[in-house]
Amino acid sequence: MFVTAPACYPAAVVSLSPGVALMALAALCFSLMSVGVKLAVVTVPLGEVVFARALVTLSLSYWLCRRAGLRPLGRARGRLLLRGLLGFGGLSAYYGSLGRLPLAEATTIHHVTPLLTAVAAWLLLGERLTARTSAAIGLGLGGVVLVALPELGGASAADPVGVTIAIAGACCAALAYVTVRRLAREEHPLVIVLYFPLVAVPLALPWMAADCVWPTAREAALLLGIGVATQGGQVFLTRALASMPAGRATALGYVQVPMAVTWSVVLFGEALPWSTWIGIAVLGVGTYLAARQPRRAAGTP
Repeated sequence: MFVTAPACYPAAVVSLSPGVALMALAALCFSLMSVGVKLAVVTVPLGEVVFARALVTLSLSYWLCRRAGLRPLGRARGRLLLRGLLGFGGLSAYYGSLGRLPLAEATTIHHVTPLLTAVAAWLLLGERLTARTSAAIGLGLGGVVLVALPELGGASAADPVGVTIAIAGACCAALAYVTVRRLAREEHPLVIVLYFPLVAVPLALPWMAADCVWPTAREAALLLGIGVATQGGQVFLTRALASMPAGRATALGYVQVPMAVTWSVVLFGEALPWSTWIGIAVLGVGTYLAARQPRRAAGTP
């Protein structure tokens, strides 16, 4: 659905495509999900958080598919299962890297995903990697490194196993995004979203069963909120990937970093060094380049 902007809005804002708005909403949902996870893992085992997130999104996805009159299992079941496996692999590897690396290092490696996605989309889907998208990805990587600089400059050596896991997770996530972009040509976004939790629930069950606690009312509300935020993020992300090239779409995902910084300051009272604020500014320029359409391409993916 298109919204008519008031005449007083700047032309740069008005020319942004619907896909950009969808990626911004996806980033907001995923940032809220991260806040929920940060609060929940204090008292709830990580495996239980992953399982609960997958269970909630599976229930919501199935209900939305039935409500829309869709065949939940879709047609391209092989590629849909691959999407689910890649998504679960990326999620598990990212969470695993968080257990072995400082948050900044794990996050920095994870945000190599837009670059890997652009290259994979070029190789596998034949999508052109424009100079604007390349610049946006490069600025985004630089901004993320600046945000992570205080921890990246620490004296302790990085855990090679943790780094390997983080890189594997970024590769899985990039291939998952490319798979979603390919599936969007033949499957409804709600069906594509369904397959992530459909695969994740049985795979996460042993992880959850190994260390499970009965959640309190507050913890249950957090787990439910994580699942709902994830569902929103997945739906918006899938629709965005259906409407624009995968490299450009994932470059817009860098906006999650300043969102996360905002939550850190507002909700958790964390003090931030100067390098973080410079990194946010660099990220802002990169995100603007990814979001701003060339005038001749306005209104096209």
